[in-house]
Amino acid sequence: MADRTDPDVREAVVATVRRFVARDVIPVASQLEHADEFPADIVATMRELGLFGVTIPEEYGGLGLDLPTYVEIVEELAYGWMTLTGIVNTHTMAATLLMRHGNDEQKSRLLPSMATGEVRGAMSLSEPDAGSDTRNIACKAVRDGDVYVISGTKAWVTNGERAGIVALVARTAEGVSTFVVEKEPGPAFEGITVSSHVGKLGYRGTETVEMSYVGHRVPAANLVGDPGRGLAQILGVLEIGRINIASRAVGVARAAFDAAITYSQERQTFGKPICEHQAIQMKLADMATKLEAARLLTRNAAERKAAGLRCDVEAGMAKLFASETALELATEAMRIHGGVGYTTDLPVERYYRDAPLMVIGEGTNEIQRLVIARGLLARAGEHP
Repeated sequence: MADRTDPDVREAVVATVRRFVARDVIPVASQLEHADEFPADIVATMRELGLFGVTIPEEYGGLGLDLPTYVEIVEELAYGWMTLTGIVNTHTMAATLLMRHGNDEQKSRLLPSMATGEVRGAMSLSEPDAGSDTRNIACKAVRDGDVYVISGTKAWVTNGERAGIVALVARTAEGVSTFVVEKEPGPAFEGITVSSHVGKLGYRGTETVEMSYVGHRVPAANLVGDPGRGLAQILGVLEIGRINIASRAVGVARAAFDAAITYSQERQTFGKPICEHQAIQMKLADMATKLEAARLLTRNAAERKAAGLRCDVEAGMAKLFASETALELATEAMRIHGGVGYTTDLPVERYYRDAPLMVIGEGTNEIQRLVIARGLLARAGEHP
């Protein structure tokens, strides 16, 4: 990722994305989401805008923008429809793994097609019995001459069916290692099958799947970095995932707040707009304050990560606070709307269903609290 994006460039890029969301996303988001329909036309426009290559260096065909710019883009996308951020984020995480730990051949061969969105990426870490407990990974990669033979089941793979590149974590003789699995988009490919599609409360319109690997052969050249270093590689990428989840949460929280404050000025009870009732004003004040705090925590974590500073605590704090804020603001927005907020006529119910994903995704908030506490204690030990 670029060390720093010029503020004027950042503002222009984010403004472009904001216009795109207002024009092409918001008018159709609810319809597509309720139909659980993949937004092919929207994704095509996202490709044209270069959103699949935001953080990929220009030498590989990307925009070469920094993480804070990416975070603002994610917030704008989530404001319109949170599903779009998942389509981009897992792709960006896979690309980041290659940018940081891939060799020159892997980068030059894979990143250009990822930068244009011609080939989409996915991350595959979780398993049925290994989520936050990454050391319980059971998927195996056994060396057989110049290939690795992969066998196991991977769960919760966003983009898994449509992805052409899957950054997969598996257990090798040296420990946990990371591989680039190249496949054709679709439900099956040479020892890989999409064994089930996960039905979800929200976050609809993009696939979340379980993938089974049975004797799938991957060239040894597709090992990322040194064998046995997979966990260290993935933990660094997960920090970006957590910052992304936080920025998604800020986008959803902002959408919920905007809906609430607009409705409070339109809806009248007892002869005046409900925004003039003190009870509603108290809610709006708390909502706005928490939204701003969530945004600042998220951008601080992104700035630290972009500067190369340790940010495990900051990313955990941003993810924890922003996701809880999104859940609270979605609930409060529904309460301010009253009965109409519970209907599918307005997007408030979608925010209410999308928000819980951020509390759970990229490490549950219970895990985030442990990450934060352990990081604080480690830092305290460094500076007695």
